[in-house]
Amino acid sequence: MQPRIDKLAEKKLVGLHTVMSFENIKTRELWQTLMPRRKEIRNNLNSDLYSLEVYDPGFFDNFNPATEFQKWAAIEVTDFDQVPENMETLVIPTGLYAVFVHRGPQNEAATTYRYIFETWMPRSGYEPDDRPHFAVMGEKYKKDDPESEEEIWIPVKHR
Repeated sequence: MQPRIDKLAEKKLVGLHTVMSFENIKTRELWQTLMPRRKEIRNNLNSDLYSLEVYDPGFFDNFNPATEFQKWAAIEVTDFDQVPENMETLVIPTGLYAVFVHRGPQNEAATTYRYIFETWMPRSGYEPDDRPHFAVMGEKYKKDDPESEEEIWIPVKHR
């Protein structure tokens, strides 16, 4: 599984976030809160959904599954002029990303992430950068379907 390397232009997102750890996953609850309200976001660019993680600098240097990070459920927007009540904004800054396509049900994504960080990253000449990590769930995303596809965007910088 070889990624493409893309320079991402800045993205503006509107959605919700929570604080969690890999030992205390709250992703499902976060999406259950956003999805009934997603139509309130009127200036969205498309129907893609963004699942993001914002880690503190050095998060992966001494990985600990109990360390907390921000988890976001969001939608890309044109601007922040119409942010629904009790929703938040996030800017993903411009930067280099390794983009992987995960094919298969969502519950098998851990295998893809393991490959990225345990196999591809050490051999790639890149290391994780301190910008948001995210998955884009577009038209081909079907959650538990074996034919489902989503893009996994990992911020990278040259070693």
